[in-house]
Amino acid sequence: MSDNVQPDSLGVADIQKILANLPHRYPFLLIDRIVDIDRDVSATGIKNVSINEPHFAGHFPELPIMPGVLIIEAMAQTAGAIVLFHNGSGKPGKVFFMTIDNAKFRKPVVPGDQLKLRVTKLKQRGNVHKYSCVAEVDGVKVAEAEVAAMVSFPDEDETGA
Repeated sequence: MSDNVQPDSLGVADIQKILANLPHRYPFLLIDRIVDIDRDVSATGIKNVSINEPHFAGHFPELPIMPGVLIIEAMAQTAGAIVLFHNGSGKPGKVFFMTIDNAKFRKPVVPGDQLKLRVTKLKQRGNVHKYSCVAEVDGVKVAEAEVAAMVSFPDEDETGA
């Protein structure tokens, strides 16, 4: 994670930039691209939903539907990525998912869909960031939630100095 991308260099993030900043890997990296970033205020991520993903073997074999918790995770990863891209310190950090509030699932997401993950910062207190998240397929809202994440820097002592 020492290759963090500097805030001024981003408008989009391809998979290489995402891999350089998020610790997630297959099968749990759930964003393929970030197509729009406005500092740490908002971003739009993309998740291409494929039948080849392992969860579809059991959820459900006759009618594959992307699990709602994975949609929330994809939204949280999009928020976490921009927190790390724009942590302000220029140091590599780690982001930890803290809370989910007001989660709603409106329509099923199936293989072949492209999830558009829109995240918008609601507030920040210290190293804790809270985002409003909406997932869409073809312009139709399929899920929404508020997520909070904390960023930490491994070289900081307990006082945060």
